[in-house]
Amino acid sequence: MKKAPKVFNPPLLKYLEDKGITLQDLIETALELFVPHPGVEDKEKAAELLKEEFIDALSDVNISCIEVACFCLEEEAKKGLVPGLTVERFSGRPGLVIDELLGMTIANYIAGARGIFEFIRFDQNKPGILKKLGPITNDRRCFLKHVH
Repeated sequence: MKKAPKVFNPPLLKYLEDKGITLQDLIETALELFVPHPGVEDKEKAAELLKEEFIDALSDVNISCIEVACFCLEEEAKKGLVPGLTVERFSGRPGLVIDELLGMTIANYIAGARGIFEFIRFDQNKPGILKKLGPITNDRRCFLKHVH
């Protein structure tokens, strides 16, 4: 599959900024769980690589589609407009796993098994901006390939 050219200011970034999520928020969130690796021993190098990876992922129209769908789903769920999903169940979340499935889908699309591993790590810890997002949108914010 041919990748689209990298755009420094991808349209999805503007969309996220309109939702209160900046590129810096994404980088800082990823760095909260940073673990040094050979070739990426410090946070400064990791931040550079993360910025490149975020710009690349945010330039992908497929990720844009899933991101927008997640935000729309969360808004509909808050209003009780998702068939079979009451506001109470959405708030309490018993049995609701679509948020994790969407996050894993993006992680797998971008980074395969490593992406799923990182998704789970971020989903369990909810660092940075993830603490401020709703139950569906916080689970896909972990999606981008993390420095390994």
